[in-house]
Amino acid sequence: MQAIRDFRYLTHNRNKLSAEQVQALQFKELQQLLEFVKENSPFYRDDARYQPIKTWDDFYHLPTMNKSIMMENFSTLNTCGLQKDETMAYALEKEKNKDYLGYYKGEYVIGLSSGTSGNKGLFITPKSMTKRLPGVFLARGGVMISDLPARILFCLRVFSQGFQDINAPLLKLTYASTMTPVETLISMMNAKKINILMAPPSMLRVLLPHAHRIKYPLKKIITYAEVLSPADRAQFSSVFHTKIIEIYQASEGQIGSPCKNGKMHINEDLVFVEIYDEHNHLIQEPHVVGHHMLVTNLINRAQPLIRYEMNDMIVLDEPCSCGSSFRTIEKIIGRRDDNLWFFDEKKQPHIVYADLFARWIITESDLIREFQVIQTEISQLTIRVDLLGPYDVNCLKERLLRELHELHAEATITIEETPLDLPRDANKFKRFISHVKINP
Repeated sequence: MQAIRDFRYLTHNRNKLSAEQVQALQFKELQQLLEFVKENSPFYRDDARYQPIKTWDDFYHLPTMNKSIMMENFSTLNTCGLQKDETMAYALEKEKNKDYLGYYKGEYVIGLSSGTSGNKGLFITPKSMTKRLPGVFLARGGVMISDLPARILFCLRVFSQGFQDINAPLLKLTYASTMTPVETLISMMNAKKINILMAPPSMLRVLLPHAHRIKYPLKKIITYAEVLSPADRAQFSSVFHTKIIEIYQASEGQIGSPCKNGKMHINEDLVFVEIYDEHNHLIQEPHVVGHHMLVTNLINRAQPLIRYEMNDMIVLDEPCSCGSSFRTIEKIIGRRDDNLWFFDEKKQPHIVYADLFARWIITESDLIREFQVIQTEISQLTIRVDLLGPYDVNCLKERLLRELHELHAEATITIEETPLDLPRDANKFKRFISHVKINP
């Protein structure tokens, strides 16, 4: 019954609330959040800069925070009395033993995030939230009522009790690590008659050559954890013969979910998202590249994150034809650190966004299964490609140089043919590794 109530509440918010009602709901939640943390979090209580807000201007003048600040103050920031060293030891032991189920102290799911920087982050989700995940999952997880009964294969590097709690009548979720051999994955899908596949794009690229061995038709594929490029979406749809949708999930909150039209909407009632341009001006209009993003989690009071700095770059889109007032996302460009830099004709640094560069590579040939771009200096690239069959990599090099030339960018490119496997440590597969740090 709680799942039904949650589903109806979240569905009503996205489909029925006007823009003014969404803003009012958010401001009320932010006010209540500030009042709560001043009473229950020593970190916020002892910082005089955090005060109850009466106007939006009050909120926008609150301090920002990042992972370093959050981890440095973990013990006093959370409202559960959890201590950093003890909680980290628990999370590392779970990781070492690959024992991802169960609650810490019987009450909390502890997530361990390495992030792109490699700095570990601890994230707390109370049992009271995870037990309500079935309704949230149906409303915002990409699985629709029309998909039921859903037999889901969920692929991610690690599992957790939070994902286990999604299981409910007509909603069955089977977990598989991204390290699972392809043969085992195919056998699992066929044995359990999987009709919905959930996996990061890098995992789907591993499955591409074996798609014909999947016996039961897939209703849809849901991607997450990595950027889904338009070229990847088209290729996956063609090879797996199903629609591909994307959800935008982070350790800091469930940021975006698809509507009935498949369009990505910001979950305005779960998170408050601020997007700023390269000049630090707040972006309200569509089609403007966001260089700076702040997220406030509106629902997790166990570990309150207020104006938390994300490394993601996104672009807002026009309002959706579904009628929702929730903002839409045109595209997720990726992490700021993923962007590439080239000298132009005047020897000035020129940025090329990772999503554009990826599109050039992917659309060059279907024989390129996976790739990785490594930049150590401006205009210097090494590109590693994993091929499905014979292909002249000089064609790729010529394509990239031609595209860059049209942008008046110079480059020296080396291409290497090599197998590219998913990482076996705590990190995600990264298509772009840049050691060039320039603030646009």
